[in-house]
Amino acid sequence: MSAPKAPSHRKPRRDRDAQRTRRAQGTQGAQRAQGAQGAQEASLSADGRTTKPACLAPSDLLGLGLLGLRTRKLRAALSALGISIGIATMVVVTGIPASSHRALMDEISALGSNMLRAQSVSMQSKPVPLPKESVDMVRRIGPVTAASAVANTHAQVQRSDLITDDDFSGTGLTVLAARRDLLDVVGGSVSSGRFFNRTDEQFPTAVLGVGAAVKLGIGELHAGDPPPQIRIGGAWFTVIGVLRTVPLADDLDHAVLTGWPAAQKTLRFDGSPTVIYIKAREAAIEGVRDVLAATVFPQQPGKVQVSRPSDALAAKRATQNSFSSLFLGLAGVALLVGGIGVANTMVISVLERRREIGLRRALGATRGHIRVQFLTESVALAMLGGIAGTLLGVLATVGYATYQGWPTVISTLSVVGGCLGAAVVGVAAGVYPSVRASRLPPTEALASA
Repeated sequence: MSAPKAPSHRKPRRDRDAQRTRRAQGTQGAQRAQGAQGAQEASLSADGRTTKPACLAPSDLLGLGLLGLRTRKLRAALSALGISIGIATMVVVTGIPASSHRALMDEISALGSNMLRAQSVSMQSKPVPLPKESVDMVRRIGPVTAASAVANTHAQVQRSDLITDDDFSGTGLTVLAARRDLLDVVGGSVSSGRFFNRTDEQFPTAVLGVGAAVKLGIGELHAGDPPPQIRIGGAWFTVIGVLRTVPLADDLDHAVLTGWPAAQKTLRFDGSPTVIYIKAREAAIEGVRDVLAATVFPQQPGKVQVSRPSDALAAKRATQNSFSSLFLGLAGVALLVGGIGVANTMVISVLERRREIGLRRALGATRGHIRVQFLTESVALAMLGGIAGTLLGVLATVGYATYQGWPTVISTLSVVGGCLGAAVVGVAAGVYPSVRASRLPPTEALASA
């Protein structure tokens, strides 16, 4: 009798179990592969729809960006030093030349680049009197910043009453009535004593030019000593000051100045100015010159002679253009050097942190997360270096300008531009390293660690 046959359904059941086991193993392998490739980007929800990757909060983003700086402090410090040197160079190469430029411009301005002189034309050795209100009319011209005047009183000056007019007629000294603000306009100063104030100009007082003081035999005035007196037009005037040389108005060096009201009271002065000194904005100095004659003497502008702008003005403008081009070139080179340094640092950082990148990708971080992380780190690194470099550049500029005796000039634009420029450089330098980091395959990054 033959053995009974096995049931036909057992073999297919074993086959189905084996197939089910193989499918499960394949599913697990696929899931591991998906996790290694960023399963969060391609995972499915229970209802079969794709889930949206999580967004990083600004605080989390800043923490990730500063992670590399906190864990590698020495490397971050050296990297920030590179960008700080670049930004400091930008501040220094703009600040120090600007300070030197300001000192040079001050010296050129002292030569009268912004000053004009209007005087009446002499007719038969006697100047035509200008209107009494001419100085006030000149001040109404928009670009004019200051105006003052002197007037020839045609009086004789004597050292004492023992000298006759004939004996002292050859001295060549002129007695001028002067306004109280004269020195501010012509850039003059007092070597000893003082200039007219509101009280002095009302009384018979005099201020001598340096040449007039020598001819009158009057030296330096000392406080506490009795002031010397001179005779002007038969009246005694007290000398209260002696001027230094006035390069912009050398006619004052050989003049005896009296107060404007005192000259009207004592010397029978009619109040008409002889010479008007004008200071105006340099950019509009030519326009002021064109309208000055008609403003001073509207009835007879042809009787007014106006000086040409100083040749120092042309030299000053040429110097400004040269310095502006130099500033732009040096600042561009400094920023380029700083940007290359940050880019090099971030590329090296990506190579050093391949394991970290692979691990974060395997745990579900998207490529966008990796890009933003390294871009934030690049900007933070550049900003730290930019702030430090700006402070270093400001200190260096102040120290050097003080040592040279120059006025310190630090442009607000260069300070703010240094910080903003560092941020822009950080973004530009971090684009390539961040993209490269996001494209690293997780399995390759983990295997190369």
